[in-house]
Amino acid sequence: MTSTSPSTPHSFQVDLRGLVDLLSHHLYSSPRVYVRELLQNAVDAITARHALEPAAEVRIRLSASGGRVTIEDSGIGLTADEAHSLLATIGRSSKRAGGGSDLNEQGLEATRQEFLGQFGIGLLACFVVARQIRVVTRSARDPHAAPVEWLATDDGSYTVRELPHDARPEPGTTVVLEARPGAAEWAVPAKVEELARDYGSLLPYEITFDDGEGGEPRPITDRPAVWDRPFPTPDARRVALAGHCAQLFGFTPLDTIDFDLPVAGVRGVAYVLPEPTSPAHRAGHRVHLKGMLLTERADNLLPDWAFFVRAVLDTDTLRPTASRENLYDDETLAAVRDALGARVRGWLAELAASDPDRLAAFLQVHHLGVKSMARHDPDLLGLMLPWLPFETSDGSMSLQEFAAAHTDIHFTRTVEEFRQIAPIAAAHGLGVINAGYTYDADLLALLPAVRPELKVTELDAGAVTERLDPVPTSAELALAPFLATARTRLEPQSCDVVLRAFQPVAVPALYLDDRQARQERDRTAALESADSLWSGILGALRGSAPRARLVLNHNNPLIRRIAALPDEALTGTAVESLYGQALLMSQRPLRPADSTLLNRAFLGLLEWATHSTDDRDAQEGQK
Repeated sequence: MTSTSPSTPHSFQVDLRGLVDLLSHHLYSSPRVYVRELLQNAVDAITARHALEPAAEVRIRLSASGGRVTIEDSGIGLTADEAHSLLATIGRSSKRAGGGSDLNEQGLEATRQEFLGQFGIGLLACFVVARQIRVVTRSARDPHAAPVEWLATDDGSYTVRELPHDARPEPGTTVVLEARPGAAEWAVPAKVEELARDYGSLLPYEITFDDGEGGEPRPITDRPAVWDRPFPTPDARRVALAGHCAQLFGFTPLDTIDFDLPVAGVRGVAYVLPEPTSPAHRAGHRVHLKGMLLTERADNLLPDWAFFVRAVLDTDTLRPTASRENLYDDETLAAVRDALGARVRGWLAELAASDPDRLAAFLQVHHLGVKSMARHDPDLLGLMLPWLPFETSDGSMSLQEFAAAHTDIHFTRTVEEFRQIAPIAAAHGLGVINAGYTYDADLLALLPAVRPELKVTELDAGAVTERLDPVPTSAELALAPFLATARTRLEPQSCDVVLRAFQPVAVPALYLDDRQARQERDRTAALESADSLWSGILGALRGSAPRARLVLNHNNPLIRRIAALPDEALTGTAVESLYGQALLMSQRPLRPADSTLLNRAFLGLLEWATHSTDDRDAQEGQK
């Protein structure tokens, strides 16, 4: 055996240019995050200083001019050794346990939860826009330590040197970024100020911005958050929140929902969208972590069914991802998501109990989306189903109103079928709901689970026929020859003929079928075009289900005149015309046999009309 000697440990070598490419193209969504890194380091430095000296001043000043961005803070500062250890080491953070010289053990444990940064990437992330980074810092922990300059360039090199004591008399840090070629737009004063306000408006320390034009520095922070501010009246608060929503999201909300979860360290507000939106659309919410904007596109903050709100909140408990641009989906976030969803449900319940007008206004906009989500959320179904609007034979109304008048509820699966039957159903007290719109049929099928006393069935020809007034027996016997002719003519169409009296009088005939009748019709059509083998199989499948029906209105004068025609052939052509007209009114797709019948009936009526005209002309000529 050969002996092995202990191997010598070596350090990883990091290519800074490769790291910057990794950060800018894979970790961060945009170079704009460099402003967040600057603000974050300054705020954390102030937090560390306060752990050491609670009475120390707070000063964070950001400025931009001439292609340079500068930020100065009165924070904890660094010594020369710390500059070597912390500023240029990937993964090392002064906020991490074992950071050593940053804070004493007690101070570290007391302030760890107050820091914003967690991943130790630090100032190196600023190289996504900077050609050079210069840091001048002086430590507050060692009053005798000299100021230090840390100077780094994007080629991966840096220097550290001590400066005279008067170079920086007070503890703190100044960072100066010099924009690299191609990134000058990110150092424009207006852009820097915009990014600073976006990221830092809720930070706990006052931050000012100087554009280098000689004016007074402008405040960046705007605390407390608008949802935490006192207002003289609820209306004043509502107006302020609406303005805040318009500024952040670009719309005026229908309503606002307060989020207040002290146990979870979450405070904020949700704004209800004023326009319909698809439930499939992943909403983007704004999330601040300890005051710093984490993301404006958090899509895992609320349950999927709460698609109709946009939220903005501040948290100190939820975990960020490595890029600090989204939330880490863990058990804590799942619990917060459930709690926020419960708050949205509570808002809906409050509206249902105390403010039905506001609930109606909300559902008028978002009923389609609410219906979509209620199919899969039993709690939301039970809460919203009684209030959701439906198109019914009694007009547009909620299921709760409709069920008060009808315990037997029928529905149609197509809008066309509903529109044909609705006026007749209304005239005869039949409760019919249009389930031809998206999701309505699914929700109606779930209605008995919420209201067991209700019976919900799909509308069939028999149910409608039973509600229509029967014709006196004597009248029906007198019209027996006419009905026999009509049934014979429509037998090839697999359609029965029934005589009833119904309203409105203007409707001469009504075409009715149901799912079973349509299946039987499709089976018959397939049978006609099948080979001998399939003909036998399909013939064996012939069922006893009711067929489609043409219901003739005995109250209609045209039906009475057709029934009195002496010419049986003309009567048959008229019946086929009534069938075609009723079929077209139902807006159902026509089969080839139906198109042939319509063409034959139309030409037959034209031939009869022109033949009658020729007879009259001949009679006039003989005179």
